[in-house]
Amino acid sequence: MSLNVLASTLGTVATQGGEGHFPPSPEIFWQPLFSIGPVSITRSMVAVAISVALIAWWLIATSKRAAVVPSKGQFLTEGVYGFIRNGVAKDMIGSKEFLRFVPLLFGLFVFILFNNLFGIIPPIQMPSFSRIGYPIALTLIVYVVYHTIGIQKHGLAGYFKFLIPGGLPGWIKPFIFVLEFITFFITRPLTLALRLFGNMFAGHMLLVVFIVGGWQLFNAENFLLKLTAFPSWALAFAFTLFEALVQFLQAYVFTLLAASYIGGALVDDH
Repeated sequence: MSLNVLASTLGTVATQGGEGHFPPSPEIFWQPLFSIGPVSITRSMVAVAISVALIAWWLIATSKRAAVVPSKGQFLTEGVYGFIRNGVAKDMIGSKEFLRFVPLLFGLFVFILFNNLFGIIPPIQMPSFSRIGYPIALTLIVYVVYHTIGIQKHGLAGYFKFLIPGGLPGWIKPFIFVLEFITFFITRPLTLALRLFGNMFAGHMLLVVFIVGGWQLFNAENFLLKLTAFPSWALAFAFTLFEALVQFLQAYVFTLLAASYIGGALVDDH
């Protein structure tokens, strides 16, 4: 849960006497830390910058003294790398051409996972990908990569011809082409970005609702309502633990789908 959102919400409730200000309004979610002219620096931007620094430190620290008998740090790094290399890239792209895409897929997985985990790590407690701009940026990278390699492999005309599965009767091919075109060029990027954003944003908002809702209940005049605040906070705590699993799965699913799109563009026949 975002501490800024919680503090702003509770402040709004307090200044208005606690009447009619729950759930929070959209305005409180735009809280830049500071501005330089027309450019505003937000908490999510700082979190992303921190994640890049942490990832760079982790990879350098665990690989610069690589040994045959790995240290704990090297073992962890090699385990994550092997998981993406063999469990995602090789399985989804194929053993012939997967290796050149491993750095991209490994980078996507680690970057998404680090930023997702910020949602449960104090004092940040905000998954960066609950802001739609970041999923869109990563999706554009994947979008450009799989279309580029598809055109390189099949040629521009061949790539569009590739959209139509073989063995279909001629009368149905135009309809299938339209459906496949929409899938390849519109549906895939939309679902890839929105799936990651939606899950991170929804989980973030649930934590806000449980904690702020518990605060509202705790400040109620009815004693029995006050007691119900504690189950609300207990659910927030339990959901935080569950959110860690969801955040891992979202990083994995995004990377897996990216690999499947790349692998699909490389097949000889659709």
